[in-house]
Amino acid sequence: MISRRTLLALAAASTSMPTSALAQRRNSQRKLAGICFGYKPISHAHVIFAKYVDGYESFRKNNINASFSQQQLPAPYEPTRPDSKIASLFVAQRVENDLSRQVAEKHGIPMYRSIYEALTLGGDDLAVDGVLLIGEHGDFQTNEKGQTLYPRFQAFLEITDVFRQTGRAVPVFSDKHLSYDWRKAQRMMEISKELDFPLMAGSSLPVTWRIPAVDVPHGATVKHAVGVAYGGLDSYGLHLLESIQCMVERRKGGETGVRSVQCLEGDAVWNFLDQTPWAKRLFDHAIPHAVETYDPGRPRSVVEHPAVFLVEYNDGLQTAGFMLTGYLRDFTVAIDVEGRTEPISTLMYLEHTAYSGYHFVCQLQQIERMFETGKPTYPAERTMLTSGILDLALESRFQGHKRLPTPMLDVHYQSPDKSFYCTEGPSYLHNPEKLPIELVE
Repeated sequence: MISRRTLLALAAASTSMPTSALAQRRNSQRKLAGICFGYKPISHAHVIFAKYVDGYESFRKNNINASFSQQQLPAPYEPTRPDSKIASLFVAQRVENDLSRQVAEKHGIPMYRSIYEALTLGGDDLAVDGVLLIGEHGDFQTNEKGQTLYPRFQAFLEITDVFRQTGRAVPVFSDKHLSYDWRKAQRMMEISKELDFPLMAGSSLPVTWRIPAVDVPHGATVKHAVGVAYGGLDSYGLHLLESIQCMVERRKGGETGVRSVQCLEGDAVWNFLDQTPWAKRLFDHAIPHAVETYDPGRPRSVVEHPAVFLVEYNDGLQTAGFMLTGYLRDFTVAIDVEGRTEPISTLMYLEHTAYSGYHFVCQLQQIERMFETGKPTYPAERTMLTSGILDLALESRFQGHKRLPTPMLDVHYQSPDKSFYCTEGPSYLHNPEKLPIELVE
């Protein structure tokens, strides 16, 4: 839990701005259309949109329907917010514990009954400067592969239809998978290039804090990588694959695409680990970084349904992503880099306590950079590829855990030299000396 004094310290940088200047800033902010499928407590729509309407510091896990306001903190107080604002909302389904109407009424955000209206603000022309597509949650069917059939592709088509009809396009961020279907993910990428608008997508894991704060040197030779995580194969598998991909895409020659994909489960996971020295070595380096481990013993004694995604890349790189639900609640990676005696390994830190979801701030900072510059901060091809790897891995599982050749995943791109993970902010649970905050019991 964080004290009231902490909130005041975090807000201090904002309080020096005169009230008239704050009002002027709000009026000149970029306008975003918020498109989501379900808006309930702790949903991605909530943890992302709340930071736009209430400020970065105001979202609390223990009181998810409340936010700190000027009535609760001494004036003058203005929460630190992104430079853009939510100007409209479209919510596909009114789910149980829906928050959308409450938030819209409180903050004066118009809600519309179609994506077209949300992007045109009820008019005939595109009236926003960017789009946030949060294609998560809601009541949708699951197919035989265990994939939730979120209509992200259909929503994206409606968004881009507005671009076509109005003759203007703006940057789009698509949360998590581009689509559960590889062909649809590929088509989304093609449309963004056809209409020439910036597209970003994917998980918050690549840009959250890393403990220790390390990255693969840009242009290094990488032959093997391992990731360890938890959660559902479809929902959290994307996070795991993005955690690995954001590291290995920095290798010499850039991304070259994927040759084959395979999913193993049960005893086959442990057999692979026992029989594959590079995977065992990297696994043993990745696991110690976990901080939310439930059992200090060997994972094979507590994990009921282990799984691993095996990926072979066109340039010979091999990776293994282990899903060990029941053993840990973290995402860790370890990468063998040529010329180093020890692997590069780290924890990609998710904030499970205090301001739950604060790691999304790291992602929003990069999304806001795209809205400001008109250029993607990092390539959406990463998420196109990880969406495809996950789709084919679940197809492998459906086909009896067969190794599947994947010539369709011939994806090439270059990652930026710069790393974009968070190095500042409230990673206070592990770096308390870096922030002027007070931790209380």
